[in-house]
Order: sequence, then C-alpha cells, then structure tokens
Amino acid sequence: MIQALLEGISMGLLLSVIVGPVFFTLITNSMEYGFRYASMLAFGIFCSDTLYVILTYFGVSFLANSPYFQLILGYVGGLILLGFGISSLLKKRMIRPNSGGLPILKAKKRTAFAKGFSINGINPFVMLFWISIASLVSLKTDWKSFQVFNYYSGILLTVFVIDLGKAFIAKQLSHLVTPRLMGILNKLVGLIIIFFGLKMLWNTHFA
Repeated sequence: MIQALLEGISMGLLLSVIVGPVFFTLITNSMEYGFRYASMLAFGIFCSDTLYVILTYFGVSFLANSPYFQLILGYVGGLILLGFGISSLLKKRMIRPNSGGLPILKAKKRTAFAKGFSINGINPFVMLFWISIASLVSLKTDWKSFQVFNYYSGILLTVFVIDLGKAFIAKQLSHLVTPRLMGILNKLVGLIIIFFGLKMLWNTHFA
C-alpha cells in the first residue's frame, strides 16, 4: 500500500516539473489576483486531471487511437490556447498585486476554476500522460484496487500541493512586482501560451 503511494508521489513530482501553459498561467494569476484566486485555478486543474484519471482508468483511453478524436482535441485545444494568449496580450490595465479585495477581483474569482479546468483539460499532452499512466497501471496485475487508488491519489495530490506551493511563492514575491512589470509578464505569458497553441495546431495538422 505504501509502495504504491510512494510511486504515485514520485510520478506526481515528475509531472509537476513539466513547464507548460498551465505553469505560466498559475504563476501570473497568483501575482495579479492573489493566492485564493490561484488556489481555485489549481483546484480546477486538479479536477481536470481527476476527470482524465476516471476516463482513462475505466477504459475510454481507446479514443486516443482515433485520428478524429486527436484532430478535434488538437484543433480545439490549440484554438482555446490561442484565445487565452490573445486575451492576455489585450489586457489594457494591470492591477497592482496586494491592492486587496477590489470588487473586480472578487468577481473574477468565479472564473478561476473554469480557467484552470479548461486550460489543463484541452491540452492533449495531459490526456496522453494519463493514458500512459493507465497503461502502466494495467501492467501491474498484482495490484489490488486500493493500491491503484493510492497510486493515483499520490499523483493527483502531489501535483495539487505543488501547484499551491508555486502559487504561494509567486504571491509572496508579488510585492516586488510593479504594475508595469506585471503588464510585461502578462504579455510574455500571452506570447508563451500563443506559442503552445500554435505548436499544438502545427503538430495536429502535420501529425
């Protein structure tokens, strides 16, 4: 039981060091809107991963072998990433971190969960990761159901806790960030997310 949990934690640590659009979104949103907003975003990521775990574990992973499914996910995912990136570039006014409890920030908290869920969920590499994990688990024929549960729990909780840690550290450093620098960071993140979106569309089209 402990071994399965430890294996899950080690795999979660591996997943946490992968740098992608989710990482940059989490960091900049924590700096701009605060830790609570970023924690809801991280919770959305957690729920998205959990959904993939359920789908892949219960046998829906065969969809990944369908070229139509890959095309749809790749094109839709790429376009959504482009949308996130462009919206980040078009932000006209950055609110200084630690400005504290402005109504506009409270209203935007409601979108944090959906933002985290969608930006993680539309990434086909996330889906492929969980499919590979499901394949790995299927090879462990001696594992009981509780060991599988512990393994997946170790991965999901490790990623979630580390995401919260990233957001917390980013928030602690936010007092060093001026509104002008925050604007530059958001534009940089926008360009990075656009890059990932274009790369996703390119890989999908020429796959």
